[in-house]
Amino acid sequence: MRQANITRKTGETDIILNLNLDGGPARIQTGVGFFDHMLSAFARHGGFGLEVTCTGDTWVDDHHSVEDVGICLGDAFAQALGDMRGVERFGHFILPMDEALILSAVDLSGRGMLCWEAEMPTEKVGTFDTELVKEFWLAFVRRANCTLHIRKLAGENSHHIIEGIFKSAARSLKMAVKTNGTDEVPSTKGVLV
Repeated sequence: MRQANITRKTGETDIILNLNLDGGPARIQTGVGFFDHMLSAFARHGGFGLEVTCTGDTWVDDHHSVEDVGICLGDAFAQALGDMRGVERFGHFILPMDEALILSAVDLSGRGMLCWEAEMPTEKVGTFDTELVKEFWLAFVRRANCTLHIRKLAGENSHHIIEGIFKSAARSLKMAVKTNGTDEVPSTKGVLV
């Protein structure tokens, strides 16, 4: 079963996250509207079942909710993939989103690293701080133990750039977690760490 159920309760957030790598409903309620939109797009384009509820200290700002959901989603991917037996491991996608063009590439390497070249033209989309996009993906890769490259090849509209990032990363992850019919760990070392 390529699924995970994660709970995280801190002084800043209370999160329940359920992930199914092989599909299912997407029900997202984080208290951050734009972020909900991005996670819904991520689930749809990755073909993932994703249910997230988050109660966070959004009266402070959205940072804790966004980062902690990234932590939980990374934990869920790591748990659902286990020792990575029988998965493709690598994935990449170039996604056009109107004038924006986003490249993403992922390696389920067992090593958490984010390589980021995606500056935003604005500080906010509505009330959402655009700097939180990088914070989300940093939290994700550290807990999912994967290497993720995100590069903006073109783009002038922050909404389009961010949406392109979530959709492109989803497509890359969809490719990387695909099963290949073997029971082998996709590494000559025999382990991914």
